[in-house]
This record gives sequence, C-alpha cells and structure tokens, in this order.
Amino acid sequence: MKAITITDDNQLIWQNTPNPLDTTPLQPHQVAINVKATAVNRADLMQRKGVYPAPPGASNILGLECAGEISAVGTDVNQWKIGDKVCALLAGGGYAETVVCAASHILPIPNGFSFEQAAALPEVFATAWLNIFMEANLQPNESVLCHAGASGVGTAAIQLCHQFGHNCYVTVGSNEKLEFCRSLGATNGINRHNDNIQEHIKTWTQGKGVNVILDPVGGDSFENNIRCLNTDGRMIMIGIMAGRKSTIDLGRLLVKRLSVVGSTLRSRNDEYKSLLIAELSEKVWPLFETGKLKPIIDTQLPITEAEQAFTLIESNKTTGKVILSIN
Repeated sequence: MKAITITDDNQLIWQNTPNPLDTTPLQPHQVAINVKATAVNRADLMQRKGVYPAPPGASNILGLECAGEISAVGTDVNQWKIGDKVCALLAGGGYAETVVCAASHILPIPNGFSFEQAAALPEVFATAWLNIFMEANLQPNESVLCHAGASGVGTAAIQLCHQFGHNCYVTVGSNEKLEFCRSLGATNGINRHNDNIQEHIKTWTQGKGVNVILDPVGGDSFENNIRCLNTDGRMIMIGIMAGRKSTIDLGRLLVKRLSVVGSTLRSRNDEYKSLLIAELSEKVWPLFETGKLKPIIDTQLPITEAEQAFTLIESNKTTGKVILSIN
C-alpha cells in the first residue's frame, strides 16, 4: 500500500510501505479500513517533530482519524461487515491506504456525508465530548470557556455546548473567526490579539466566572484561566501550544476549590476509547443525522499535498479541519 512516510530529512512523502494486513494477522476484535480520507491534527505535527510518538503497539504512520470502507473483519466482529462505510478514531495509521483498528473504535458515516466530511468528525468530537462532558462532568446550566474556538476541537465544542444548552465563550485569533464561532452557537467571545478575556467573562457571567475551561494553549494562559473560573470550576488542559511553563497563584486554587486536569486522548487504552465511542454513538451521532451538528472543513487537499496541509495548520489561520483525500 501507499502511505505518508517521514523521510530522514523530515519530508512527508506518499510512497509504498508495508500493508498492515501483510505484516500482522488481523485480530478477532479488529477491522481493516480502505481509507478514503483522513485529517490533520496538531498531534501529527508534534509527532513529525519527534515530541509525540505513537503509543506502544500503535502504527508509527501519522493520522488519528479516517473515513473509508471496511475491507476485512475479525472473527469476533458482528456489528460491521465488509463494505460498510465508516469513520474511525485511531491511535495512528490514518495517512495510508489501509488502516487496522478495533471495531469498537469506529462509527457509521452519517447519511449524506462524504468521506471527507466524515473524516472531519472522530478526533475533534471525541476530544470535545471526552473533556467537556466526561472529564469536566459538565452539569445543567453550567458554562464553558473554550480557547482556540475556531480550531477543529473548538468548533466541535461550541456546537456540542450549544446543542446541549450550555453557554460557550471563546477566544480566537481574528474578528472573522469570532463571527464564525458565533454562527456555530458561541454565546460570546474575544479576539485574543485585541482584548483580555478575564473582564469579559466577569461581565458575561455576572461576576461568577465559568464552570469549565477547555485549554489547548497552556503557557501564560494558566493564571488568567484561574481568574476566569467560578468556585468549584474545572480546567481541562489538552495542549501546550503557548508553552509548558507558567506561574500561578496557588491560593486561588485553594480558595475557589478549583480542579486542573491534564488530558490526552491518544494514549488512553482501547477499553476507555470504546466507552467514549459508545457515548458518541448514543448522544452525538444522531445530531449529525438531523443536521444539528456538522463538520467544519477549512481546506481539502489530496494526500500527496500533506506538506501543504501541515503548513496550513501551523499558520493558525484555519477554521475547523484540514482534510486529506485518498483517491
């Protein structure tokens, strides 16, 4: 098969590589997928830089999600059959013509969706649901602050909060992105280059603060986040785009009884991911069928232009996902 490989001089090349079905027998609980589309995530950029390796046992090929058709099923798999159109949450291997994953990590492609649209769903909606609704245990009438609101995860988080009746405030990098986030259901937000979120959160929440913060930024945002949280608030850190170090006022953590949780999805075990996918299947996927949720795609490119796709993501100018098509 062909796949994106990282050359010795760190280039992304679409070239022949061993097919996983030829090197390792398909396990009873697994399926193989003929990949039609995949998507770029910041974890892929980090893996390319050598700072976020694949978990033990996972494919070293880039790609944390895909959409395609099932090409083989393990002996214990009863809910899927060859030819089914699916999308999948992966620990790696999506930038390839064939990928193998647990059958419990795949979801049906919603009716009327293209492979490209479906490839924009698994990672970001799984990440948003996991961290806001499971890790932070968002309760009725609670509010959320989502940094990088126009990112793939951000646009998913906004839509989920809106559909489940929660105010969602955002920080973004431009006025155009802010208007787009509002169109998805964001309650309000700021352009981080022109404003500071703290005073606005105080105004928007009548001085209380938000209950949950989803933060992929890290760095100097930590202290500001603490000031934006209400008593018993929860901050879920899913990235460190602005750096891994910060100075904080520990007293505020104590007085406000705050919780700070570091969270990654890729390294969680298969059983946990299966529970997450089951929740998405029950509570989120029906909303795609009714049009209440939708994929947000900034750019679609052939997988041979993966280098350009990475450059787009690194520019921080995209809104939603960058998709790679495999013909």
